[in-house]
Amino acid sequence: MKTQVLLPIAAAAFAAAQDNGDSNDVSLTDALASKNDTLSTLGGLLTANSALVDTLSQAQNITILAPSNDALEKLLDNEEVTAMIAADPGLIAAILSYHVLNGTYYADDITENPAFVPTMLMNETYSNVTGGQVVEAMKEDDTVSFISGLRMKSNVTEANLNFTGGVIHIINEVLTLPMNLTATAQTADLRALVGAVTQLDLASDLDGLKDVTVFAPSDSAFANIGSAVGNLSEDDLKKILSYHIVTEGVFYSSDIMDDVEAETSADEDVNISVDDGSVFVNGAKVIVPDILFAGGVIHVIDQVLNPDNSDQEPNASVEPAFSGASTATDGAVPFTSGVPTPTNSDAAENFQPEESGRAGSGQTGGGSGGGSNDGGDNEGGSGNNDEDDAGARPAIGAALGAVAAGVVLMVNLM
Repeated sequence: MKTQVLLPIAAAAFAAAQDNGDSNDVSLTDALASKNDTLSTLGGLLTANSALVDTLSQAQNITILAPSNDALEKLLDNEEVTAMIAADPGLIAAILSYHVLNGTYYADDITENPAFVPTMLMNETYSNVTGGQVVEAMKEDDTVSFISGLRMKSNVTEANLNFTGGVIHIINEVLTLPMNLTATAQTADLRALVGAVTQLDLASDLDGLKDVTVFAPSDSAFANIGSAVGNLSEDDLKKILSYHIVTEGVFYSSDIMDDVEAETSADEDVNISVDDGSVFVNGAKVIVPDILFAGGVIHVIDQVLNPDNSDQEPNASVEPAFSGASTATDGAVPFTSGVPTPTNSDAAENFQPEESGRAGSGQTGGGSGGGSNDGGDNEGGSGNNDEDDAGARPAIGAALGAVAAGVVLMVNLM
């Protein structure tokens, strides 16, 4: 189903590339040098390794989302990030792979309709999506944006820098790598789901899922069946959770069609429908779409699905699928005891239900509109991070070499 979304974009982009003629004769090095005031940090990391530049320059039909100086400095000045890089050198390579799109996509090819574009991130340590982890590409007003893990948004501040292998877009934020299922659910404030998974000791199994779509009930959805939870056995609860995992593939919101039956991990089908632009699974409405995670996509829904009530129709009144269920007498949300509240304030606004505006409309780190407003954030407190930067930059340079070699290999196999 993803092919239906991407083929028109890819075809238009290819035609645009053909029309640009000699403008695509610029080398990667020259393209970066022409924007030295914005890309000197990235350019310096690349040119420090001539073999790396040669490798990237051989790649064809790619789009590079190039973080600006401010974006990279913010990453390198983050002590948590540098500690993670030190502990897992492969992490930075994965992040950088995620910034290379499989195909040439010009800004004019991206529309208000979201498209989910495969990247060169195929390392199964970080992604379990066949064909490469995706980013969501869309245009809002006149701003082209790429939405990544935790629905974090990176805006294009300058588009369509041609080079021999494709095109470069400068972005104002480093893309966020999609995390595993439980970490993503925790950050998205799906505390009841996390608690239920923990109670059943299913985290390791769920975090290894590949090419799946998860319909994740909100905490309010679990609260609405609070009176029934105490009567569920562990087997009942496991079947209910399994019923929320579609195993037939990754269904992004732009792929979903009306009147579709899809098989779940519970060996029972769910009915997916579209009504007046809203997506329903059985009687539950999708209220936050397209939260990318390492194994696929999560859509937050307003009810807990019941495998014994698969005939439930789309339901505007949010009547629970569990007959007679209601909120617990104490009003508590089931399974949340001991589950920590998310602390990532930057991501919190990205998970608001659609009624409050399109999910993911919040900016990350202070960038807004079409420009980068990161400079002020990078001034304070950076004096103590010189050693971290010194350690992180060689790691990035080495990782870029591994990324570039992988890009060339994958492009040549296409």
